[in-house]
Amino acid sequence: MYVLDASAFINEYHTTEQTASIPMVQEELEGEHAFRFDAMEGSGMHIHIPQEAAVEKVGRAARETGDFDELSDTDVRLIAATFELDGTLVTDDYAMQNVAERMDIAVEVIAQDGIEEQREWLFQCQGCGREFDENKPRCPICGSELSRKNPSNA
Repeated sequence: MYVLDASAFINEYHTTEQTASIPMVQEELEGEHAFRFDAMEGSGMHIHIPQEAAVEKVGRAARETGDFDELSDTDVRLIAATFELDGTLVTDDYAMQNVAERMDIAVEVIAQDGIEEQREWLFQCQGCGREFDENKPRCPICGSELSRKNPSNA
């Protein structure tokens, strides 16, 4: 089962395998891309609404990797649907790929290169330069904003 992100409809992704998506993906699409979603649904694409327990599990994994703030609610629920369906996530979104990899969910990319490695992001204070493993609204030391930092460049 291939679970399709909005980029699959935008880039006219094709497969002979069974497909699925979530209603929130349809809401992100406009024009011909929305019509493509409707056509695929009409020809048998499964529409899945993930359980809250799976959504929470994805949220935890996204916090662990540092991708939570990069993901929309649609992204989180799409990963959760893929997890529940034991499917392959079809997306070009790097944050989604990183979280999926953390959860051992297979990913197929469309128009972009896929991620080369899973990352657990660091967060660096823009004021004092301290690094933290998890994102916070402000630095607990000096109160400045934090930014996401690639751990490979640490």
